[in-house]
Amino acid sequence: MLEAFIELQHLSWVFTAGVMQAYKGRAGSSPRAQSGTASAVFGCHMEDNAKRVQPIPLPAMQQNLNYVYPQIFWMDGCANASASCSSTPPVAPFPPPVPDRRSKPRNNRERRSVGFLVVFLLILLALTGVGLSMFQIFHLEKELAELRESASTQHIPPALEKLIGQEQSMTKETRKAAHLTGTPMQRDLPLEWEPVSGHAFTNGIQYRDQGLVINETGLYFVYSNVLFRGSVCSSQVLTHIVYKKNPAFAGSHVLMEDKGINYCMSQKTWARKSYLGALFKLRKMDSLHVNVSKITLVNFEESKTFFGLFKL
Repeated sequence: MLEAFIELQHLSWVFTAGVMQAYKGRAGSSPRAQSGTASAVFGCHMEDNAKRVQPIPLPAMQQNLNYVYPQIFWMDGCANASASCSSTPPVAPFPPPVPDRRSKPRNNRERRSVGFLVVFLLILLALTGVGLSMFQIFHLEKELAELRESASTQHIPPALEKLIGQEQSMTKETRKAAHLTGTPMQRDLPLEWEPVSGHAFTNGIQYRDQGLVINETGLYFVYSNVLFRGSVCSSQVLTHIVYKKNPAFAGSHVLMEDKGINYCMSQKTWARKSYLGALFKLRKMDSLHVNVSKITLVNFEESKTFFGLFKL
C-alpha cells in the first residue's frame, strides 16, 4: 500500500511540474499565488461540512525544489470531526442460503424405504396369519383323531351294547343269502350242490334235500348258471329250470326256465352257457331246486355252474 501511495505522489508531482511550467510566463505571480491558483483550478484544498480534510506533508527532500506543488489531502468520509468514525466499511447483508438440492432425492429415498418397510411388514403379517391357521387346523385334526381313538377304545355302556347287538343281529337276519357250487357227485335230479367248500356258503338259508329252504317270507333274488359242454353235436334240446316246492301245496312250481336249440353246428367240441336270474316273493318253508335235461352234459366247475339267492 505504501508503494502505491509513493507512485501516486510521483505521478502527481510530474503532472504539477508540467502545469507550473505553463504559468512561468505570468508576471507578478508568486509561489503563494501560483499555489493558490493551482489549488483553485484542481480543487485540491476544499472545505466541506460532510468531510474532514487532512493535509499530508511532503517529504523533506522535495520541499527544497523551486516548484510549488499542490497539496494532496486524504479525504475522510466521517461527517463529524469530533466523533470517532469506524474505518471498517459497512457490510452488505448476506443473501439467504441456497437450499440444498440433494435434500429432495434424500427425502424420496426415505419415502421409498418407508414404503418398502410397510410392504414387508404386511407380507410378514400375512405369512404369520397363514402359519397360525395351518397350525390351528393341524391341532384340530389331531384332537379329532384322539377323540376317535378314545371313543373306539372306551367302554360302551351295557344298554348301548345290547342295542348295537340287536341291530347287528337284525342286519345279519336281513342279509340272508346263500351261494352253492356244482359238484360232480351227481346221483339223480334235481342237481346236487356244494354248500360249504370253496366259494359256497349259507347265511340264514338252509340247504336240505338238494335245495335251498326259505325260513322267512320276503323278497328274494334267485339266480342260477349252468354250463353245458359236449364232444358230439346232437339235436337234443338243452333245458335249464329253477322251480320251487312247498309242503303246504302239492306238486312244484317253475320259477325260471331256459331251453337251448341249435347250440352246435359241427361234430367238434361245443359249449353253451345258460343263466337265469329274477326277483321273487317267497314264503316260509319254500324250497328251491335246479333241474337240467341231461346231467352228463353239465360242467360242474364252481366258476361255471352255481346256484344261489339273497334276501332284499
